[in-house]
Amino acid sequence: MFNLGGLGIIRAQHSLIQSLNFTVWKKQEAADMYAAGKYSSRGPALIPRMKTKHRIYYITLFSVVLLGLIATGMFQFWPHSIESAADWTLDKRSVHDAPLVRLPVSSPIPERGDLSCRMHTCFDVYKCGYNPKNRIKVYIYPLQKFVDELGVPISSTGLSREYNDLLGAISDSDFYTDDVTRACLFVPSIDVLNQNSLRIRETAQALAMLPRWDRGMNHLLFNMLPGGPPDYNTALDVPRDRALLAGGGFSTWTYRQGYDVSIPVYSPLSADVELPERQPGPRRYFILSSQTAIHREYRAELERLKEENGEALLLLDKCSNLSQGAASARKRCYKGQVYDYPQVLQDSSFCVVLRGARLGQAALSDVLQAGCVPVILADSYILPFSEVLDWKRASVFIPEEKLSEMYGILKSIPHRQVEEMQRQARWFWEAYFSSMKAIGLTTLQIINDRIYPYAARTYEQWNNPPVVKWSSVNSPLFLPLIPPRAPGFTAVVLTYDRVESLFRVITEISKVPSLAKLLVVWNNQNKSPPEESVWPKIGVPLKVVRTKENKLSNRFFPYDEIETEAVLAIDDDIIMLTSDELQFGYEVWREFPDRLVGYPGRLHLWDHEMGKWKYESEWTNEVSMVLTGAAFYHKYFNYLYTYKMPGDIKNWVDAHMNCEDIAMNFLVANITGKAPIKVTPRKKFKCPECTAIDGLSLDQTHMVERSECINKFASVFGTMPLKVVEHRADPVLYKDDFPEKLKSFPNIGSL
Repeated sequence: MFNLGGLGIIRAQHSLIQSLNFTVWKKQEAADMYAAGKYSSRGPALIPRMKTKHRIYYITLFSVVLLGLIATGMFQFWPHSIESAADWTLDKRSVHDAPLVRLPVSSPIPERGDLSCRMHTCFDVYKCGYNPKNRIKVYIYPLQKFVDELGVPISSTGLSREYNDLLGAISDSDFYTDDVTRACLFVPSIDVLNQNSLRIRETAQALAMLPRWDRGMNHLLFNMLPGGPPDYNTALDVPRDRALLAGGGFSTWTYRQGYDVSIPVYSPLSADVELPERQPGPRRYFILSSQTAIHREYRAELERLKEENGEALLLLDKCSNLSQGAASARKRCYKGQVYDYPQVLQDSSFCVVLRGARLGQAALSDVLQAGCVPVILADSYILPFSEVLDWKRASVFIPEEKLSEMYGILKSIPHRQVEEMQRQARWFWEAYFSSMKAIGLTTLQIINDRIYPYAARTYEQWNNPPVVKWSSVNSPLFLPLIPPRAPGFTAVVLTYDRVESLFRVITEISKVPSLAKLLVVWNNQNKSPPEESVWPKIGVPLKVVRTKENKLSNRFFPYDEIETEAVLAIDDDIIMLTSDELQFGYEVWREFPDRLVGYPGRLHLWDHEMGKWKYESEWTNEVSMVLTGAAFYHKYFNYLYTYKMPGDIKNWVDAHMNCEDIAMNFLVANITGKAPIKVTPRKKFKCPECTAIDGLSLDQTHMVERSECINKFASVFGTMPLKVVEHRADPVLYKDDFPEKLKSFPNIGSL
């Protein structure tokens, strides 16, 4: 790129980088130095020649001493351990190498969990301090094997695979520090994931013996299976004083809002069974219940619903007729028919998740993995990560007393909403449930956001699936109601070789007050852009991008030069739009940043005789498209068009050199479910100076090709996403008998 005045031209063919010049000694310089006596093949001239045998002796002695010094230095300063992260796990947390710690009977026991604890009362945020990355530092205690005075371990299972994976994920993350003095949060290497395997009193004594326990201040415990028979408490029974608890079964009675973190119960099937993502939509069964250990009253109610609704509801139970050696955990049965679990979950739109002995159920994770919308019937259950996740977008919560009304409640949900919930459910699993690593790091991120709230992740970052994972562009679906005025918009002008018309367009657009930048996409590879001296002189940055191929899709590429949220796509022959029309269009877009807001309106119609869709450009009472020959839209859609356009639509457009504007209308309507907005009354957009050969739309076959485009795109999308409207947006005082100088947009144009 080079700048000439206000014009910068970006060339596709970059110039070669010049080679670096290294300074070398010339032979003559070396010869001069030897001649001057600075160097001698025998050393400095002032040193007398030693006898050969003495010289060999001293050289040998000096070499031995030098080698000894080098070896000593390497031993002192070279890292003693250069293992990978995996080797760190073995080295630091090897069960066999862990030192044995005996717990005296008289060892102190922490107080029970303080239900009044909050971040400002039981957590010392000053240990976290300020750091440029706004990230807490987490220290993991070295593994120790705790036993009582008789040598009996405090846990019957030791360190579980799941907890080892969790500690490994933390140690490999940016949160980890091995410097205990820098730590803000402490994670014991004592595994309390499953309370069934713990000796409650001895585990509490082991926690109290940790060097920096301090009543549990700034300590984090992970537990997924709390309580035990007969009452099955919803929080870990181990006395833990002020320690934070990441628990997998909290109720509203035991959850300390803003202090504890509700986490999912990890499903071991997640690591062993891979379920490919399935497209959202109707499935074989409407409701499916797959849990085996549910209360008999709930099962009786489900069986009654099954009788009323027949094949729409599949009620599975554990299998009693499996052959020996069969994996019963991966099988479910109904009247002797065997189903693979969790694969069968993908065959249902909704999957029931009932409370069992514990509130938290691993079935929730299985259901999310299958992309099935969970129907949760567990009163007072604190859903996993509910502090940041919006579960209304991925699940249905029904009170237990309304189980009998479940079918009617679910039937009232629109199909489109069900599809969105299926998609969101699958993404929740991928992002937050799929592994112990995901669960552990999500927990730490939530705590991190509490400590550094000014750097916390937003609602959108937690809940919106990334359409383009590496993109920093926010979706316009969740933008503020009115975008900020300051940035303005970037005009992107697609051109080939109509220079005179292009310059007229640039001149007119430059008069728009909200124009921030003008980007010209030069789509002609056989001809260079005009010299800088002949371009119009305007008051905003003007950049020219030279493309490598002549493709219509080049106008929708997410160029780095587009820094504003709003983009005005405009053709090089749209010379009739006034600055007032363009400014008004931008103001309308600011009110509706998720819409296509444009000027040329078009309509799609169903041709009953031909049995297919038809493209209509005649003036009618309805509009379903606005052409991107002159339209505002959010730059987010450039990323979707370039990287996420369904099927082969983008390649098809480039091959046929037509319909990129229709494709963009399909894309936006499919994403938002909303119609475009036609602004101002103007309907004629033909360039009066352009000849028939200049205008693509004047081709006799153009209308037929446009109709083919609509049918092609509808086939790829699997639906017709375009929405029809019967209104347009005009200025409030348009056509009012009012002085022109008092109107905000006096020159709004004509038909």
